[in-house]
Amino acid sequence: MRHDTGRRIDGAAWAGLIPFVAVIPIFLLAMAPFWWLVTLVWPIGYWSATGLYALVGLLLFVPFVQRTVLTRLIGARRPLPDEAPRLQAAFDEVTQALHIRDHRFAVGVVDDDQLNAFACGGHLVVVTSYAVRALDHDALCGVLAHEFCHHLGSHTIALTMQQWLLVPVDGLARIGRFLDNVATAAAATFGQRSQPVEVLGLVIAPMFRFLAWFFGVGRTVSQIVANLVGRNAEYRADRRVVTMGYGRQLASALRRTLPESTRHSRRRWSRVFDTHPPARTRVARLEALLRR
Repeated sequence: MRHDTGRRIDGAAWAGLIPFVAVIPIFLLAMAPFWWLVTLVWPIGYWSATGLYALVGLLLFVPFVQRTVLTRLIGARRPLPDEAPRLQAAFDEVTQALHIRDHRFAVGVVDDDQLNAFACGGHLVVVTSYAVRALDHDALCGVLAHEFCHHLGSHTIALTMQQWLLVPVDGLARIGRFLDNVATAAAATFGQRSQPVEVLGLVIAPMFRFLAWFFGVGRTVSQIVANLVGRNAEYRADRRVVTMGYGRQLASALRRTLPESTRHSRRRWSRVFDTHPPARTRVARLEALLRR
């Protein structure tokens, strides 16, 4: 049973606009100091600079840019010689079954000892090196089918743009932490010989600390909202995988993560930082769909 293979915008994709819109205010604040630095060498208006930055983010959806730039930004690499045949076999089977061979999808690998995979941009699928080693062919097909369904549902568009807008936010948070450490160290080192230097350092350091805290909290809240919205996208992709005929293969892959998730069980409130719903819940839902 394989149908509904076209790319379309579903409800989860529209819901993905929530974290994207939510990050815009803090993005506009973070762009202000960078814009001021740019104006020192290039006279450009603030709104023109922010708009130009956002437009550059659209290049992340170009297949060539995703293969050459986006993979490096997220720390992915090309499959190794011992990984490529297994990945290529699963990739060929799934793309042929889903009739998406002409969409120029690409697969990258990120070195990780956990079984995981994710979709980003508009054509890129990334799997962990452990997933390539540990999963058999059928389970690997189920994982790839799930990630392709994210692309077919347009779930990655708003998420990718949200992550692009968070780059200057992350940059300011890191700069704030660095300057806080510098000011604190300077006050401790030179303040012993000069009381004004010590006082100045003790005044400036909290300002940079607040800068790092403010943008760090903004980044964290934005990510939590994205995680909460993204779980619905996971369930929608799972449902579509079942209609494509790869539900049992995906369930088999998820069962491999059950012992790991049980061993690292955490309090309910800490799950807001999880990007995926619990594997046990996803397996139960998949089995219910398969029984229908």
